[in-house]
Amino acid sequence: MGYFAWILFIGVLLVVTSMAAGVIRRGPITSFAVYLAAGVLVGPAVLGLARLSFDHDNAGWLRAVTETGLVVSLFITGLKLRVPFRHAAWKTAARLAVPAMLLTIGGVTVFTHLALGWSWPLALALAAILSPTDPVLANLVSVDDARDDDALRVALSGEAGLNDGTALPFLLLALTLMTTREAGTALWAHWVGVELVWGWLAGIGLGFAIGWLIGHAGTHLRHLTQDVAPSDFLALGIMALAYAGAELLHASGFLAAFAAGVGLRRVEIHVARRHSADSDDVAPEGVSEPAELLVRPNERSTAGNDHPVQTVGWVVSDALSFGDTIERLIGALLVFVVGVAVLPAFSWAGALVALVLFLGIRPASVWLSTIRDGLPWQRRLLLGWFGIRGLGSLNYLAYALTHGLAGRDGDDLATIALTVVALSIFIHGMTTTPLMDWRGRALERRRQKAVTR
Repeated sequence: MGYFAWILFIGVLLVVTSMAAGVIRRGPITSFAVYLAAGVLVGPAVLGLARLSFDHDNAGWLRAVTETGLVVSLFITGLKLRVPFRHAAWKTAARLAVPAMLLTIGGVTVFTHLALGWSWPLALALAAILSPTDPVLANLVSVDDARDDDALRVALSGEAGLNDGTALPFLLLALTLMTTREAGTALWAHWVGVELVWGWLAGIGLGFAIGWLIGHAGTHLRHLTQDVAPSDFLALGIMALAYAGAELLHASGFLAAFAAGVGLRRVEIHVARRHSADSDDVAPEGVSEPAELLVRPNERSTAGNDHPVQTVGWVVSDALSFGDTIERLIGALLVFVVGVAVLPAFSWAGALVALVLFLGIRPASVWLSTIRDGLPWQRRLLLGWFGIRGLGSLNYLAYALTHGLAGRDGDDLATIALTVVALSIFIHGMTTTPLMDWRGRALERRRQKAVTR
């Protein structure tokens, strides 16, 4: 298709999905499944209007786009998490992001080596690519907004924010083992000390500090000048500083982006608790309500920005609005691209890996990791099922292809990864609404029983 034909097609697709959003939300499919189907439709397997392969030649732009989407999404995910750090869901998120992730990586590595006959380093690379869950495509099961303290949603959002810090070091290890004949003590010491320990601690610490310090400074200065200009560039600057700063320090940029969002949210909580109770301009429930809910988009004026809670409310509101739009736009683009590429690259070996990962390795890893948490069995089952794969896997694939993985190994890895991501978008998306509706009805019955006692 020509340039204007593509613009027309994209416009029609966006209008249709936007107008049918209510119907889609109540049905068994998600908007991302619609974008996936649209990509399949125009791809070489159906209409043949577009052709794309996930190889070394396309890995550069794929990595850039997925990296941008992940940084924005991780920051917004952290910003939406307003629950206290003592909330039990944070502990569950940590268990999902570390022990469950390690078990998943180990399970996929062993299965791929034994079932497909891949070398241990290549199998480890695939496991690292497929293990992290996605913060973008899991929008139906992640935290909706800062008022959401549902333990399941908080745990899944926290996992999506943290697990990149666990998975990426294993991809780096796999790529190193492919090019190193002997893995000596120095290699393992560097990997554990720098990639694992330093990557986690420095990434989280730097990101949180940037979100906290710049959030406080920005809120204070904007309040002093009663500035009501949009704050989206401030949020963009925090993301850029956290991610780039962490990468320059050889720490985890993705963890830094997530922690920066968490840090900015702590600024909002601090300002709300400190100032909301003594002002008539702020609702009495300002301490418990997120500050962004206390400002009105249609009343953006200097007269309406004379209190610190309102100022931080504008900062957070603009960050969420800007981030959500970028997140959905990049997510839709990449899912569409996956749809274009998936059928020519579809692999039955990839479908087998997806089946074992979705129904066996992921649920078993989550079940074992939460065995002492005292969680209801229904929640543990749902946590095990909702391991949606997406942008993170595509980003890791692009990283591997741009860091020496090429030839037959690169093609095989891309084929399996693309197949698993596409099946995850379709299968997990199709089951999300029915399962969450079932959970909602079960929780409502439990509440009714508690009231009648």
